[in-house]
Amino acid sequence: MSSDDERWMRRALALAERGRYTVSPNPLVGCVIVRDGVTAGEGWHERRGGPHAEIVALRAAGTEAKGACAYVTLEPCAHTGLTGPCVQALLDAEVSRVVVGVADPWPVAAGGAALLRASGVEVAMGVLHAEAQRQNEVFFHTVATGRPFVVLKLATSLDGRIAAADGTSRWLTGEKARERAHALRAEVDAVVVGSGTVLADDPRLTVRLAGYEGPQPLRVVLDRRGRVPAHARVHDALILAEPDPAAVLARLWEREVRSVLVEGGARVAGAFLAAGLVDKVVAHVAGLLLGAGGVPALRGDGIHTLAAAPRLRIDGVENAGPDLIVTLYPERSPSKTGEP
Repeated sequence: MSSDDERWMRRALALAERGRYTVSPNPLVGCVIVRDGVTAGEGWHERRGGPHAEIVALRAAGTEAKGACAYVTLEPCAHTGLTGPCVQALLDAEVSRVVVGVADPWPVAAGGAALLRASGVEVAMGVLHAEAQRQNEVFFHTVATGRPFVVLKLATSLDGRIAAADGTSRWLTGEKARERAHALRAEVDAVVVGSGTVLADDPRLTVRLAGYEGPQPLRVVLDRRGRVPAHARVHDALILAEPDPAAVLARLWEREVRSVLVEGGARVAGAFLAAGLVDKVVAHVAGLLLGAGGVPALRGDGIHTLAAAPRLRIDGVENAGPDLIVTLYPERSPSKTGEP
């Protein structure tokens, strides 16, 4: 792997990010066509049913694609779905080399690298593999598990409370952290809360980012006791009576939901964690203490011994104004999906 390969793959990864809010349930993909060290064309996959990244880049490159190198973040598809196979488009354009970030884990579309090699095209696999797989963590997860990827978002005080003793919780964190919360909503297919959160905060659960024009997530309320009032801002949301997180995810999967943001409250968060159905935690931590009278972030049966506590690996810590945002992943056996 050369420094040039890494440079161009980083550009392809940056292009893929432009589809972050619109591409679901498809994966993020970026492509750069390079000829004689210069960009000939580039593109990204914007939305389901639209042209794939390779097609956009090849159209931009035109005849300059002949003999060029294509950098693609995800292995070019080898099947015909809503669009044609990208492998054939690359062969028709007569590219001489294809550099791939990560192999496609979906059996229906996989095998593009082998077809390219069989046709005499040089293929390099696994350039910035870890970055490429992380970018599509939702896609890799759903292919491997057949259920939505679940992000648990917590907004707590330094001592792990989500509200004061009198129930007040607005605003626990500052403006920058709340903006990041809206970005999280924009990245998922559905936002899930419990009826208690609706009664306490009357949230809208919508994305309200400046200039945002992408789709709104499906709003889901877990309300087995029928407590959501008709005047609630989410009265027209999907109301589910299932208390079982696995059943909730199964229902959402049927609606082509591939990623879920669990925003609250404490019992819902505790239930998803207890069921082992949280794949990522994003904790917004405010620099204040609410004491023993505050409302804890998690409710349920609790953990009775330290050995039974789920372990989380801290992946990143960043400042958001006066608050901290900590990203964590459950410590599980690593998946082999996508290895080069």
